[in-house]
Amino acid sequence: MVSADNLSLERHGAERLDCAALPILSHLLALADTLPAERAGTRLHGIPALTALLAPDAALGHLAGVRLGPRARPVRAILFDKTADTNWALGWHQDRVIAVRERIDTPGYGPWSVKQGMLHVAPPAALLAGMLTMRVHLDAVPATNAPLLVAPGTHRLGRIAEDRIEAVVADHGSVACLADAGDVWLYATPILHGSAAAAEPGRRRVFQVDFAAYDLPSGLRWLGV
Repeated sequence: MVSADNLSLERHGAERLDCAALPILSHLLALADTLPAERAGTRLHGIPALTALLAPDAALGHLAGVRLGPRARPVRAILFDKTADTNWALGWHQDRVIAVRERIDTPGYGPWSVKQGMLHVAPPAALLAGMLTMRVHLDAVPATNAPLLVAPGTHRLGRIAEDRIEAVVADHGSVACLADAGDVWLYATPILHGSAAAAEPGRRRVFQVDFAAYDLPSGLRWLGV
C-alpha cells in the first residue's frame, strides 16, 4: 500500500508540497478571517486579495503553472472551515462540476445547478481529467482532525458510477492526507476522495482552488475567482 509520503501527482493523482504556502500563510489567515465563519464551505468569487495570491506570478499560481503550463488559471475557489460545530463527514465521491458565468446549453454539459448563487454545470469527464485541484492548509490536520482521504489512481478511471464507488475504493485503497499549517496538497480533480468527521475536532481551514489551462467550448466561460 502506498503511503502519503510516496504519493505523486502523475502516478497516484495526489501529492503533498511541504511548507509550500508557509511564506504567505499570514496573508491567507487574514483573508480567511474576513469570510463567514459558520459555514462548512464558502464559495469564493470577486475577492481581490485572493485573486492576487493565485496570479500566475504569485506563489500558489506558480505551483499550478508548473503542472499545467503557462495558461493555468484559477477557475473556482472554496474555503472549507471544519470546527467542532461544523464537524461533517463527506462520503466518497468525485468532484464533477465547474463554475461558469452564464448558461449556454452545450452538448455533453449538464445537469446545471446553482450553488451559493453561482452557476455550475457538469462537464465531460475528459475536461475534468485535465484540471488540477489545490488544497492549501491554514491549520494542522493530524489523523484525528478529519484529513481528506484519497483513493490513489482513481483519477484515471473517468466518471465512476455511484454504485461502483465503494468497490473501486476497496480495490485501490485509501490514503489519509495529513498536513501541517502551510502545506499544500495537489490533486487530479477527478480523484475519488472523502472525509470522516473529526475524532478530536479542531479548527481545520482549507482553501481549495481548481485550476484549468484551456477555454470552454461554445461560448461558455469559466466563472473564475
